[in-house]
Amino acid sequence: MPSHSESRIFPYPPDFIYAIVADVERYPEFVPWCAGLRVLAREPKSWGEVLWAETLVGYKALRERYTSRVELEPFRRVDVTETEGPFKQLENHWRFAPTGNGCRVDFSIIFEFRSRLLGRVAGAALGPAMMQMTHAFEARARALSQQAKQ
Repeated sequence: MPSHSESRIFPYPPDFIYAIVADVERYPEFVPWCAGLRVLAREPKSWGEVLWAETLVGYKALRERYTSRVELEPFRRVDVTETEGPFKQLENHWRFAPTGNGCRVDFSIIFEFRSRLLGRVAGAALGPAMMQMTHAFEARARALSQQAKQ
């Protein structure tokens, strides 16, 4: 089952990075393979918020939709679990911790397609894209930071 995890230091405060990761509706603008995303429902919790989102992922002619449950605990964590779609398992986890000059970001993802054929076709390209996930968010943070300075 493909998986990836990493820890990186970002030169931005945790609330800034958390806000980028929690703003799931903007993912199609900068996340590899994310061709569309819409929030289906939101539920406030005492510790944050849970939302359900439908995501369209695509690579060349391949397109798949899935629904996920997203737990948002402000400035601390974002946890995503697929609830319906082509994956047997899809989970990703973000953790944010302040450091001296920024934020340590811990990211992990694990996924497995229900269909072996889809796993062979999409998995070969999706795996490397998942390993670039934190890079996409870092580039987004850099761009938003530069916009704010202008």
